Amino acid sequence: MRILVDADACPVTRIVEQIAKKNEIPVTLLCDTNHVLQSSYSEVKVIGAGADAVDFALLGICKTGDIVVTQDYGVAAMILGKGAYGIHQSGKWYTNENIDMMLMERHMAKKARMSKKKHHIKGPSKRTEEDDKRFGESFEKMILYAKDQQENRAEN
Repeated sequence: MRILVDADACPVTRIVEQIAKKNEIPVTLLCDTNHVLQSSYSEVKVIGAGADAVDFALLGICKTGDIVVTQDYGVAAMILGKGAYGIHQSGKWYTNENIDMMLMERHMAKKARMSKKKHHIKGPSKRTEEDDKRFGESFEKMILYAKDQQENRAEN
């Protein structure tokens, strides 16, 4: 099991690293040349700039049982298809049961934005300590769940 982070503008990278280190799970941070990161714990992969370059690189290395942190619903849908686990920076898990609805909501929101003369919508509200706490708790639960699933696969 590894943790892969779509790290371009990801606000929970440090939380991921702290929890991963505590659980002795390797982390790979993927970013493009516009968001170069440094880490004393994680492997950092800088991917060439380009539309969706980081997403494609992440999908290329993702394997069954990996945990992926991303806010991209499209990436989440594809990693689920590979048997990986996905979590949003809000702490919401991506699952086979909810991904279709999330993709549909994204599509409808984009359609609504495109139908308006102004394409500006209010962005997300400022991240709070409570948001970070909620993500951390959910992320730890996902790690426990993934470890349990890994043990079950090993037994069978």
